Amino acid sequence: MSFSYLAPSATVDYNEQRHHELRKTIMSMVDGNLVKNQTEHKVGTSSRVAQQGYWGFASSTMAGKDIATALSNKAFANAQAMSVFGEKSNLLLPTSTYQGEHSYRGKTPLSQQECMGWLNNMHQFCKNKYPKLVSSSFILSAEHHSKYLSNSYGSQALNSIQRAMAYVFFTAEDKDGQPVELMEAISGKGSHADLNLSLTDLEPVLDQLYQHLMAKTEAVPARGGKQTVVMASDLTGILAHEAMGHPCEADLVLGGAVTGDLQNQRVASDLITMVDIANTYEGRETLVPVYADDEGVPAEDVVLIENGVLKNFMHSRETAGKFDARTTGNARAYGTNDEPLIRMRNTAILPGTDSVEQMISEIDDGYLLIKTGNGQADTTTEFMFGINLGYEIKNGKLGRAIKDTTLSGSAIDVLKSVDAVSSDMKWECSGYCGKKQPMVVSTGGPSLRAVAHLGGE
Repeated sequence: MSFSYLAPSATVDYNEQRHHELRKTIMSMVDGNLVKNQTEHKVGTSSRVAQQGYWGFASSTMAGKDIATALSNKAFANAQAMSVFGEKSNLLLPTSTYQGEHSYRGKTPLSQQECMGWLNNMHQFCKNKYPKLVSSSFILSAEHHSKYLSNSYGSQALNSIQRAMAYVFFTAEDKDGQPVELMEAISGKGSHADLNLSLTDLEPVLDQLYQHLMAKTEAVPARGGKQTVVMASDLTGILAHEAMGHPCEADLVLGGAVTGDLQNQRVASDLITMVDIANTYEGRETLVPVYADDEGVPAEDVVLIENGVLKNFMHSRETAGKFDARTTGNARAYGTNDEPLIRMRNTAILPGTDSVEQMISEIDDGYLLIKTGNGQADTTTEFMFGINLGYEIKNGKLGRAIKDTTLSGSAIDVLKSVDAVSSDMKWECSGYCGKKQPMVVSTGGPSLRAVAHLGGE
């Protein structure tokens, strides 16, 4: 690690500096035409200071010792400027530290020519094999974050987050001549060379996507109202992250999230255990491994819900001090000019012992919900997610595909209704979390059987 802490000229209560390098690439093809080929490279340095109860922050797109020193002094001046709002007691910041270097060393990344070849091959393959497609799109996207962190408590850390994504979009016409679309995302740690993107590996995935799309062209409306549903892992992951994860971030708890009054109380079925995992799950590194956060705090797993009972919150140094709790390593910044906020890392509901087949077979009248396209939730745990792939369940068997609909309700009520959790586990890291700034996260989970509200026609 070449970046080292440089103290500002004035004495401060706490100072941290981060040198952040971010590389992003995206290539997109629509119906055989390359519509985007973009590369982005950002480098920056930032300093954050705590002084007499206030924070000061400063950043620059330049680097170097002189810049780092100037930023520390600027951050100190910004903290002092806040004193016009009145005196505050000093922040009680835990002093936990971390020293270490972590980066993923995967295969040699694909060249632009190789990425272009993959896009062309995918287009031609799908055009020849799937005759009822009216459009197909393919996207290759990747990003690489390298963060060097130093602080006045003695932390020295390099954290590297690398992920790659491939997206496939299929469009067809339904029986009324209206377009219907489905998307499949393949995501993982490293570069595109580390993903299984060969046609041999992808053909079963593409076949299944096309079959779902053909079923959707004959889709029927779902019945509105409370329904028994089996939520596949994609929905479980977004439910865990959006509807229950955010209300367990301590800054949102301080801001009035409903969870503030529910600690050590039941918020889910006793089948539900939900964890924000730092870097390792069942002996393997997670898709978004965080060993030290952007405050130089050692990252720990946080058990949010244990056997249905709300246990812990995710913390920054500041909120850990306010709650008199352990630091968890959840303070993260997305870009070079962003301040660290409490953010999730790898959030998942842990698997149970049931099989999806058994869960479906025990439903006389309900729905299997497979894919979600978007969603929103608030700190009351109320949520609404778009459902763009689902099937009827009739007498324990899958029936017709359903038209796009919504799933909504209170996450607490839905999780309390869970009576079966599958034994399989699926992880993905294809999206972003939005909370004032984007953030790379991963979500995971099994399938759940629960009661929730479906939108009708």
